[in-house]
Amino acid sequence: MKLAIGSDPNAESLKKTIIEHVRSLGHDIEDFGGDDPIYANVAFSVSEAVAAGSFTRGILVCGTGIGMSIAANKVPGVNAALCSDAYSAERSIKSNNANVMTMGAQVTGVELAKTLVEVWLQASFDANSRSASKARRIDQYAKEHQG
Repeated sequence: MKLAIGSDPNAESLKKTIIEHVRSLGHDIEDFGGDDPIYANVAFSVSEAVAAGSFTRGILVCGTGIGMSIAANKVPGVNAALCSDAYSAERSIKSNNANVMTMGAQVTGVELAKTLVEVWLQASFDANSRSASKARRIDQYAKEHQG
C-alpha cells in the first residue's frame, strides 16, 4: 500500500515512529512534513494527494487528532476518521470507507498508535456490506454539496 503521512510540530516524534513502523510492515510511505504550525496546511496536502489517487490512504497526526480530522474532511473525496481504539480504527474502514486516519500524539501512546495503524491497514471496505449503502449516502451528499 502507498501511504501519505503528515503532522504538526507537536506530533513529529510520533509521526517518525509511525513511518518506521509502516515501512517495517512492507508499505511505502511519503512524509508530507511536520514543521508547519498551521496543521491544516499539512492536512490539506496529504488529503488532496489521497483524494487525487496518488496515495491509497493517508495518516495525519497532531496533538489530539481532532484538528487534522476536521481539516482533512474539508477536502472533497476524503473520509477522515479520528482513531483512538482498535475497534474504531477497524470500523473506520469497514463501515465508513475512511481513506485518512488521524491520531493525537498527546493522547495516544506509541505502542497503541502502532497497533491502530496495523489494524487500520489490515481492514478493507466491502462495497456489498450492510454498511455500504450508508457510506454511499455520505459520499452522495458530499458530491451534491461541494461548493
